[in-house]
Amino acid sequence: MNLLIRHSNLADRRTKAGSVLIIVLWVALGLVTIALYFANSMSFEMRAADNGFAALQAQQAVNGGARYVAYVLANQLTPGVLPDPLSYQSEAVPVGDARFWIIGRPTNTLVMSVDRPAYGLIDEASKLNLNTATAEMLEALPGMTAELAGAIIDWRDSDDIPGDSGAESDTYLRRQPAYQCKNAKFETLGELRLLQGADWNILYGEDANLNGILDRNENDADQSPPSDNKNGRLEPGVLEYLTVYSREGNLRSDGTAKINVTNPTNIDQLQILIEQKLGSAKATQVVNALRGQGVTVQTNLLEFYLQLKDAAQVTSEDFAQFESDITFSDQPIEGLVNVNTASEAVLACIPGIGTDHASAMVAYRQTSSASAQSIAWVAEVLTEAADQRQAAPYLTTHSYQFTADIAAVGHYGRGYQRTQFVFDTSDGTPKIRFRRDLSQLGWALGPYTRDWLVAQKENRL
Repeated sequence: MNLLIRHSNLADRRTKAGSVLIIVLWVALGLVTIALYFANSMSFEMRAADNGFAALQAQQAVNGGARYVAYVLANQLTPGVLPDPLSYQSEAVPVGDARFWIIGRPTNTLVMSVDRPAYGLIDEASKLNLNTATAEMLEALPGMTAELAGAIIDWRDSDDIPGDSGAESDTYLRRQPAYQCKNAKFETLGELRLLQGADWNILYGEDANLNGILDRNENDADQSPPSDNKNGRLEPGVLEYLTVYSREGNLRSDGTAKINVTNPTNIDQLQILIEQKLGSAKATQVVNALRGQGVTVQTNLLEFYLQLKDAAQVTSEDFAQFESDITFSDQPIEGLVNVNTASEAVLACIPGIGTDHASAMVAYRQTSSASAQSIAWVAEVLTEAADQRQAAPYLTTHSYQFTADIAAVGHYGRGYQRTQFVFDTSDGTPKIRFRRDLSQLGWALGPYTRDWLVAQKENRL
């Protein structure tokens, strides 16, 4: 009996020991699980913190890029022109462990890259100004519709009477939420999204991220947004060709006021200017033509040059010497198109140029860069007087507003940030007139830069 009792007690002890072991194992497993959970959680937190730090680095690089652009514009040798892209850095510029890029537009669309954007500043005077372009000019833009062009005119005019194909408050008050037609000038391009007929495809076209190149998702038909025709060519929306910022100030490069040649009392100042640039003989010739009614001063550069050419034998080289020192108004002139930087699509919208002469003008300025510094070269392409008169009021060779579309990444290519700045130099000192975060549009630097960043990371590890 005692033996049986001892065996029973031994079995009980073994059962209890086994139960304790199982409990200990479960507790150990739970502790290990908790440890792994917290370790994994800490790993995610560390990665998130690292990505957040990279994003902070990238944002600081964007801000540094903006300060760099302000420095470039303040110190350019020839104010009033688009700075030469070779005169400043714009691609993978290091700022500590971060880098920034200034996304531009190709000067020659025939050699446009499909894997990396062009880099550099964008000339706002190379576009049509929403506040000054006529309905006919707007309708001539690629992708523009008569409905949207009419809505643009009605949005900026002062009345509440709908024009042809346009829309006024009675249209917008039926929307949810309702709002009034502005009936005043556009202040930003973003206002276009409020207008009748301004759908996404018209505004953005195939260029969903507004970087000027055909990204892979923009050339795959309907496999991924945006919708595109998969023809291997980028077809941007109207945003590519429009601005609200182009404006010529009345200050010369030395900070003094330009000479308003429409004011007869300024003829003496003009004579002094031309003497300094071309000598007394030529200055006397020009002044005699002005005072002798050989020149009826017009309100734009091209017609003024054409009259001086005939009446005072002023050559294109002569006119280029003082062209940037004169003006035709005591107020800043808004909306002129820089004939030296405008794309063929924009030039085709200008009366007197149109599709008949736009390609010839682009070809001429690409092969004759020296003579293209003055507006006088336009008369070499537009040989008909009627075409010259039509185009003249819309043209300039000066630019004072520039977009810096700055994208940046932090260490190891992380923390992508992108901000668009519009700089205004018309008052002499570069000022930021507009700033917009474009990070939400996604990667804009193309596959080449992505692969390059991966290679840079691997080399550092």
